[in-house]
Amino acid sequence: MSRIRRYVHNWIDNRHGKAQARYYFRRRGCKQIALPGAPGTPQFEEAYQFALAGAEPAPSTVGARRVRVGTLDALILGYMHVTLPTLAPSTARVYRGILERFAAEHGAKPLAGLTRKHIDAMLAKKATKPAAANNWLQQVKALTSYGVREGFLSQDPARDVPFLRRRSTGIYTWSEDDILAFESRHPVGGKARLALALLLYTAQRRSDVLRMGRPQVRNGVVHVRQQKTGKALAIPLHPALQAILDATPCEHLTFLTTAYGKPFSPGGFSNWFRDRCLEAGLPKHCTAHGLRKAAARRLAEAGCSANVIAAITGHATLKEVARYTQAADQEQMARQGIAALSGTNRPRQSGNGH
Repeated sequence: MSRIRRYVHNWIDNRHGKAQARYYFRRRGCKQIALPGAPGTPQFEEAYQFALAGAEPAPSTVGARRVRVGTLDALILGYMHVTLPTLAPSTARVYRGILERFAAEHGAKPLAGLTRKHIDAMLAKKATKPAAANNWLQQVKALTSYGVREGFLSQDPARDVPFLRRRSTGIYTWSEDDILAFESRHPVGGKARLALALLLYTAQRRSDVLRMGRPQVRNGVVHVRQQKTGKALAIPLHPALQAILDATPCEHLTFLTTAYGKPFSPGGFSNWFRDRCLEAGLPKHCTAHGLRKAAARRLAEAGCSANVIAAITGHATLKEVARYTQAADQEQMARQGIAALSGTNRPRQSGNGH
């Protein structure tokens, strides 16, 4: 028996004196399903798509309607049931929404007619919101790449479609003046100052900071498994953060809780933290995520390499690190670079040359 396509296996049946290939859909935890015909035939492809749909219990509006072989619906359904279960729940919800809206508009159309020209036109309609448009294109690129790998498409119509150029630098990066204003309003020992310190000195996302507590701190190191990526990180506690933790009462499993001692929801924390920012006289664009970017900026200004920064933030690519450190002080970093080249930051040798 050999594997033909994802979850599909075949064997040669010689029972009646005539060799005939038999195909089965086999996925762990699911009932084995016999597939009619051969790969590429309409009856096989339709049975394969419905086997995929039945193998993953997550709801899908694409699978709720009749899916015809050779359509975008068939491609999207197969891609979602193979890919979404491997993602973090929050990420899967976002991707599912993008794909199901794409299917609702174009799902019934034949795959054979999908060209780069069509994708360019769809992207142009979304150009008023570049960030959302690029998120859409990212999913379409992943979808069509999967389609080529699995034999749905002979060539990738989205491969060379460029992402839209974004004028915005994205989420605002807190300045040192912003940080000072917050610290001046919220003293050490209070929950607001603790929240700022956890975000700023661990450089983690809101969702990961909200799960931090005493059990995650061992021997001066906070251990984090990032909710979005699943990456495990060990981050030494900054002395300033350690001092704030020591000065702040904590009677719960997590450092940050609501007024009722319950864990914050991500949305609830954002609303609460925004109010604390407004109390400090900060503008609305100062957000919790902006402190993660401020942490990356500080690391860059301290002369840390992109690899070192990624070891703390957990970013998967150096491109993401570069985007997070755009607000770094260019002049300060340039001085560091020239000093390194000129040797002025090297230890002086003694007069005898040793």
